[in-house]
Amino acid sequence: MTAALILASTSRYRRELLQRLQLPFEVEAPGVDETPLAGETPAALAQRLALAKAHAVALRHPGAVVIGSDQVADLDGQAIGKPHTHERAVQQLRSMSGRSVVFQTAVAVVRLDAGVAEVRLSPVVVRFRDLGELEIETYLRREQPYDCAGSAKSEGLGITLLRSVESHDPTALIGLPLTTVCELMRAAGMDPLTGSHR
Repeated sequence: MTAALILASTSRYRRELLQRLQLPFEVEAPGVDETPLAGETPAALAQRLALAKAHAVALRHPGAVVIGSDQVADLDGQAIGKPHTHERAVQQLRSMSGRSVVFQTAVAVVRLDAGVAEVRLSPVVVRFRDLGELEIETYLRREQPYDCAGSAKSEGLGITLLRSVESHDPTALIGLPLTTVCELMRAAGMDPLTGSHR
């Protein structure tokens, strides 16, 4: 039986956010190559990957509403991804210290049997404080945000590094803009409040 709602992601942060809607859903790894294309902007990269993730899972479940998402930190047009290591995280935070960074969060919803495939961008402008070396080290050792774009885990201690956050959706910075998700679910024929189909 095809699942009604599937999150095409292995991110625990996105899973936790989608659980806020209190609807049953499944999680499936999309297995998409996330290598940027030559000359691709951070916004274009985030949108392409969000759609590719949703589409990859939707091919296996054509009757399901599939949600894909991706986030790329954008510093002066340069993409900053997940650091994965302590050393890269230190470099990222040094480069973002005292600067504004746009977290380009894209979400896509695909439902193949209804011919639906839409992607939207929810940018978040984050202004970092001037960060000292001890502050960076303390934050990284305590939070270990190595699986977060730009090393910025805003729902945790990362909030201490920030001067301001500008967004139409507070969940976008964490990785899944739920207002946009709800809008796209409706477009795909699913009520995000009840889970009913049309």
